[in-house]
Amino acid sequence: MRCEYSTWTNRVKPNIQLPNTYRHLSIPEGIRSAMSRNPSKTAYKHGGKIRTYKDLVKRMDRISSGLLHHLKPSEDHAAIVASNSIEYMEIVLGASQAGIPVATVNPKLSGKEIKAICDDAEAKILFVDKASYITLEDIVFSTVEKIVVIESELEDWIMSSKPLTDSPVIMEWDVFTMPYTSGTTGEPKGVLVPHRSRILTLFGMAVEYGCYSPDDRFLAIAPMCHGAGMIFSLAPIFFGGYAEIMDSFDPEIVLKTMKNENITGFFGVPTHFHGILSLEQSILNNSRSHQLKSIISNAAALPQQIKEQIIEHFGEGLLHETYGSTEGGIISNLRPGDQLKKLQCVGQAFPCTEIKTLTESGKICEPNEVGELFSTSPYLFNGYWKRPDETKEALVDGWLTVGDMARQDEDGYLYIVDRKKDMVISGGVNIYPREIEDVLYNHPNIEDVAVIGVPDEKWGESLKAFIVANNPDELQSEDVLSFCEQNISKIKIPKIIEFIDTIPRNANGKVLKTVLKKDS
Repeated sequence: MRCEYSTWTNRVKPNIQLPNTYRHLSIPEGIRSAMSRNPSKTAYKHGGKIRTYKDLVKRMDRISSGLLHHLKPSEDHAAIVASNSIEYMEIVLGASQAGIPVATVNPKLSGKEIKAICDDAEAKILFVDKASYITLEDIVFSTVEKIVVIESELEDWIMSSKPLTDSPVIMEWDVFTMPYTSGTTGEPKGVLVPHRSRILTLFGMAVEYGCYSPDDRFLAIAPMCHGAGMIFSLAPIFFGGYAEIMDSFDPEIVLKTMKNENITGFFGVPTHFHGILSLEQSILNNSRSHQLKSIISNAAALPQQIKEQIIEHFGEGLLHETYGSTEGGIISNLRPGDQLKKLQCVGQAFPCTEIKTLTESGKICEPNEVGELFSTSPYLFNGYWKRPDETKEALVDGWLTVGDMARQDEDGYLYIVDRKKDMVISGGVNIYPREIEDVLYNHPNIEDVAVIGVPDEKWGESLKAFIVANNPDELQSEDVLSFCEQNISKIKIPKIIEFIDTIPRNANGKVLKTVLKKDS
């Protein structure tokens, strides 16, 4: 079944003789190498728990052993539904070392949604935290044979497993994890992420961000169930550094931790930065850190005004805005020196990455012409689990598309315009809601905004804006429309304005436009 996981295996010549010195890339082996440099060094800290490299590898090995007792490598799957913890990483690493891909499921989903993903992934062992176990207590799964509650059963399960003496050969194109897409535009899909993809991504990150040496200390708060949360939690320990894990977001605690723990790198999504910058100025001033080397934003568009506030508070030379996808890894990065020069930009191609934008007819776009974005790199996924047609649609001659529309300027810098599925056609004209959202974010009394297309008998579709106001009593629809008239063309002005308390977003900060459309 190994070949079912990977499109890469189809490209390997039959009966090829690998050199005697060839060594497959493996994330657990990389961490084992980091352990050999300093076994007693703390790798992870979470609340009151710490884990040295030696203990991390030891527990990782026992988890591998326990899984191999129950499951078949390269055939069976597991799943995990839990918030961030050291144990979360140990489970994923141990499973991947055993050749057991783990479906990383968002614990904030409903029991019905979690069941659907676990059934789709054909998971035989399910790891859950206590909170998730309560949600899933009455759920009957189709394939799950054993549920392990992390807080109460994992320790006994680990200790009863014999130390690992022999493990299957893990090829670098074998699946490391199987995160599921967020489902913002359809049903979640299992993304087959190989070891090779993520290891090479880690090296690219070390080059690009400059905060992953053995001396660096990283703060990991993004949910590990998502691709970005996983990779940014892995990078510090892969290179022998230190990572502090947080399982919930409290902006004041985040700032204090950065200062008190001498954190050198931090990854966040726009909602994290909004929460931090909304704190009282006295708190911001008292929690200022001088150790930071890099601040990285990803997962959703970072409004220009938030970028400017980040730079004003934390200083210049730190902020990176990264664009990527679970399927493609990191695709581009806007480096610190360009943040105030290239507005609403996501930078240049990531190391070892090529990007192009194509018109509907398949021609390369001219500078500043909007087209569908394609990328190719060593970071691409193997395909979607059990979805060959959708895999074929996403991978075209070795180039990946996830349906984002973009343009490149004369200097080759990339600007994400919108998702192809979010494009609105009104009166025969293509309109990209993100452009309107970027304008509305500049209104001093607008905290958050989302724009969608709604059916219109005359125009086919018209624009509707959902707005969260800073001071609701002081903002009316007329104020919003007047602001639009001064900043965008008439055809792009929303015809409907609706004020709401919050914009629905997933854990990574992406707007759930399917929810907004369903309610409109």
